[in-house]
Amino acid sequence: MKTILRTHSDNDDFISLVRQLDSYLAVTDGDEHAFYNQYNKLDHIKHVVVIYVHKKPVSCGAIKHYDDNTMEVKRMFTVPQARGTGLAGNVLQELEDWARELGYNRCILETGKRQIEAVRLYTKEQYTPIPNYGQYQEMENSLCFEKQLK
Repeated sequence: MKTILRTHSDNDDFISLVRQLDSYLAVTDGDEHAFYNQYNKLDHIKHVVVIYVHKKPVSCGAIKHYDDNTMEVKRMFTVPQARGTGLAGNVLQELEDWARELGYNRCILETGKRQIEAVRLYTKEQYTPIPNYGQYQEMENSLCFEKQLK
């Protein structure tokens, strides 16, 4: 049984999933991990989604205000044993729905070129490439995407 919870960054299950994400990224980001990690703090994220399967937290993501029209998708992660089951797409859909409810009409995100599964997910979910924004502008291994919310 799958349950979707809307919460915030103080949620213990979200914190646990993000620790697993950070461990994974420390390996895949290599020498660039310290740069990326400084922009992935959990301080006061108001809009977090956690998916539970059989009452165990297995997937998460968050959105943060970027500008008056845009939310930024952050901290997407699914535990390895639950990957390929559509849960990340469920998280992303819930985040997009929440952004719409809050009056936003666009989501943006950054992922790394080495996160092949993430790039595949965002492309499948109709995110389109955009020029790297903000702190990612000079990062060769960053890929940025956007999706217009209808």
